[in-house]
Amino acid sequence: MTVATDVTPPRRDEVAIVDGLLADIGRIPPSPPSDDGDDGERPWREPERTPLVTNAVLGMVMFLGAEVMFFAALVGAFLVLRLGAQVWPPPLQPRLPVEVTGVNTAILLLSGATMALALRAIGRGNRAGLPRYLGCTAGLGAVFLAVQGYEWTRLVHFGLTASSGTYGATFYTLVGVHGAHVLGALIWLSLVLVAARRGRFTTRAHVPVTLCGMFWFFVVFLWPVLYVLVYLR
Repeated sequence: MTVATDVTPPRRDEVAIVDGLLADIGRIPPSPPSDDGDDGERPWREPERTPLVTNAVLGMVMFLGAEVMFFAALVGAFLVLRLGAQVWPPPLQPRLPVEVTGVNTAILLLSGATMALALRAIGRGNRAGLPRYLGCTAGLGAVFLAVQGYEWTRLVHFGLTASSGTYGATFYTLVGVHGAHVLGALIWLSLVLVAARRGRFTTRAHVPVTLCGMFWFFVVFLWPVLYVLVYLR
């Protein structure tokens, strides 16, 4: 028994219309839901995420960690040599200028306070106070280096050199490497100061000031440790 079916095949124009609609649907991505009820009329954007610590600050933290390990190795070698010596300082060697260096230590610590004031100023939007405090910090750092250089010149004149023995070698290694770090920090600080006087930094954009401050705090607070180990004990 044969059942007759009355199925009319679609015309070519209808097939073309359906194919076009399917193609358009495939090309247009669905719009994400909108929170303000405008049915996706505004373009959807992924919300920006502000990192807790910027990459620059994280890199500086890692660099300072390496610096801490470097100076820890120098201090460890100094303590091994010193504790192994029968008499320290050795006889017939000039004594270190404890009083003058103590005053110089206070000057360097004061520069750390002015750097903290500079960071506080830019954080509060005080763009006029930033170069003032940075200038004070640079001036105090320059005084510290000048006094240290004068004392080193006198010690060399009195016969204390790096080749005069373990006492001189350890002294100039520890104090000299720290002095080189202060000089590098002072050069960096001078560049930041020039940029601050030109108004390059704002409350939200002052990463170079932050990084310079971190390095300056490192060289400032490292020095009292070296002063106690090298000059007082």
